[in-house]
Amino acid sequence: MFFEYGTLVIIIAAVVVAYLLLKVVKHFIVNTIIGLLILFAGNFFLGLNITYTWIVLAICAIGGIAGAVLIILLHHLGLAF
Repeated sequence: MFFEYGTLVIIIAAVVVAYLLLKVVKHFIVNTIIGLLILFAGNFFLGLNITYTWIVLAICAIGGIAGAVLIILLHHLGLAF
């Protein structure tokens, strides 16, 4: 009887942890997609010619909209990218 309760507690804890991880990952993916869409639109419509390097992708993934705007601003000022 004790084994069944212990297994049930472990399964419930695993489900809660999986839910919390997926919630964080979902936010990260949405942030990344929005940031990259803004960066792509800036490249396509404004002709910025910003290359997609791992640094640019990381900034867009972490920063989202603010990261994409930061990359465009730094490129426009001639400081980076």
